[in-house]
Amino acid sequence: MIKVSVMYPHTPGSRFDHDYYRDSHMPLLKRLMGDACKSYTIDKGLGGGAPGAPPVYVGMCHVFCDSVEAFQAAFGPHAKEILGDVANYTDIKPVMQISEVVVG
Repeated sequence: MIKVSVMYPHTPGSRFDHDYYRDSHMPLLKRLMGDACKSYTIDKGLGGGAPGAPPVYVGMCHVFCDSVEAFQAAFGPHAKEILGDVANYTDIKPVMQISEVVVG
C-alpha cells in the first residue's frame, strides 16, 4: 500500500478554500481515479510545534492506493482535469510525496 501526500505550505496572504477542497476537489479526484483510490484523508493545519506558531501546512490530503503504478495509471489520464481544478481552491504551490505505508 502506498500513500500519496499533497501538502500545501502555509504562506501568509495566500488563499486556501477548505470547504471547496473537502466538498468538490477531493470527491472529483476519487470519482476520476475510481477503485484505484482505496481511500483518502484530508488534514486542516491548526498550528505549528510552538505555542501560537502557524501550521507548516495549511492543508493536505493523503490518497491511498495499492501501488505507485496503480496511482499513476488512474491519475495520469485525468491529471489535466484534476490539476486544472486546483485554482478553484488555492494559489499555493503544493509539495507532493509518495510513501510506502508501513503500519496502517
